[in-house]
Amino acid sequence: MEEQNIFELIHNMDNFTNKLIIQWNKSFNEDLGVSHVLVLSHLHQNGKSRPSDIAKKLGFTPPTLSYLSDKMVAKELVVRMVDEADRRIIYLNITDKGAEVLGRAILEGQKLRKNLFQKLSEEDREQLVRIFEKMNRED
Repeated sequence: MEEQNIFELIHNMDNFTNKLIIQWNKSFNEDLGVSHVLVLSHLHQNGKSRPSDIAKKLGFTPPTLSYLSDKMVAKELVVRMVDEADRRIIYLNITDKGAEVLGRAILEGQKLRKNLFQKLSEEDREQLVRIFEKMNRED
């Protein structure tokens, strides 16, 4: 692929991603960003986790995760828990309210993507699935 085509592809992917995030932020009225939802999703999938482990897994700096978790604790979406054996260790855990908010965020994201992908023909969608599967393969 020519270098110009690669840059055009990257530009179009960035535009698509930005468009999706902007639309999601407008439609999801919880005063939370995508980063908050990523943390909630991590906690939902993995259970209680140390903030440093979450930051490493999601590619956030520890101060960024601290900022995100402060807001989620204030909104009662997550709780901080002290390790019984070593009180220096703090965990974050998702609350029932956090799980509900995560569920709504996921549904809103699915609805937006469905609307966007309906613009494509069935053949285009099948080709896109093949492309994503190929790109997600670990060689």
